[in-house]
Amino acid sequence: MPNYDPDNEALYSLLDKAIDTAMIQQKFLFNMKKYLEDHSYTRKQTKELLESSVMNEVVTNTGDLNGYLDGDKQCKEAYGHLKKVQVVKIRNYLAKITTDVHEYYAHRKPGRPKGSKNKRKKASK
Repeated sequence: MPNYDPDNEALYSLLDKAIDTAMIQQKFLFNMKKYLEDHSYTRKQTKELLESSVMNEVVTNTGDLNGYLDGDKQCKEAYGHLKKVQVVKIRNYLAKITTDVHEYYAHRKPGRPKGSKNKRKKASK
């Protein structure tokens, strides 16, 4: 398998477990931004994560929870066992995971960051 990346596979398992823990136990233990930074994820790995089925599941669940809050009948039936306060917390948690991945991906652009060359010190003038 040329596209197999064990780091991504481990992250997919963790992310899947984090979704289950958030939905069932209402515990929000996983910090996506910290995980990506601590494991020095590359832009390529992050793009693969964005295109993965696990990330698609996070986006779908976020949309379903939004539907529940907006009064969608089918979503209310699926998530009726949860209180609205819990649904808002879970939705915000899943949205933060998605946002963290997109921000990290944007931050990992190749090349030098803007403004990092020829910085002048104001104190030296």
